[in-house]
Amino acid sequence: MSKTELSIEFFPPTTPEGTEKLRATREKLAELMPSFFSVTYGAGGSTRERTFATVKEIAASGCEAAPHLSCIGSTREGIRAILQEYAAAGIRRIVALRGDLPSGVGDPGEFRYANELVEFIRRETGDRFRIEVAAYPEWHPQARSPRDDLLAFKRKADAGADSAITQYFYNLDAYLNFVDAARRLGVNIPIVPGIMPIGTFSKLARFSDACGAEIPRWMRKTFESYGDDSASVRAFGLDVVTRLCEQLIAAGAPGLHFYSMNQAGLTTEICRRLGLGA
Repeated sequence: MSKTELSIEFFPPTTPEGTEKLRATREKLAELMPSFFSVTYGAGGSTRERTFATVKEIAASGCEAAPHLSCIGSTREGIRAILQEYAAAGIRRIVALRGDLPSGVGDPGEFRYANELVEFIRRETGDRFRIEVAAYPEWHPQARSPRDDLLAFKRKADAGADSAITQYFYNLDAYLNFVDAARRLGVNIPIVPGIMPIGTFSKLARFSDACGAEIPRWMRKTFESYGDDSASVRAFGLDVVTRLCEQLIAAGAPGLHFYSMNQAGLTTEICRRLGLGA
């Protein structure tokens, strides 16, 4: 059986303390030998700068970095400049996203959808970058219908995406159904499941309500029953997510992409249980 490929997501820190903490986290997670670290991206100028600084530091450490690039609210000229900057820094991967329009901004800019960004990157840079796109096994919260969301995903693949990373989920069938539906539409790129380790249930519940990821009732009720017992929440979360990863690997998932939340402990422990990494 081929080795399961790992990748890990960070968000750019906002303080010097956060930068130091992320550096230590990255060094710890680098021991798992991930294929790349991705770094999220905001629409504001300061967030972009933090993303680029984080990406450059990852690349300088000898690891592969994949910056997120959101296109909503952007111009072609602006995106072209960012691509040139990343190419000059030796970046070889990009996670191409539509993103959310910043609050108070009415103009969506020159890109409306992620497939337009993928097309633009390919037109401007050829095969310079490996392009990852997003996939939503439980459907994008703003999608008109599951079919519409699936067709939007196909447009991103047809535009030249190399592979996809999914929103996190805890329902294995949602992922398997999505992959089957994509394959029936002729989409053959790898679809890597996104994995969200669980450290704090209240945070996860808020996050999931906002992004449309379902927490199955049996999981929710079990977490709620633990109340403030953080050790039990952590232990149950580790068991649930490890089991999900085992099932995904058994089902042939091409890799696992961990949403680390800039923490090393949970991801490291799950990978240890799975026998993955160095």
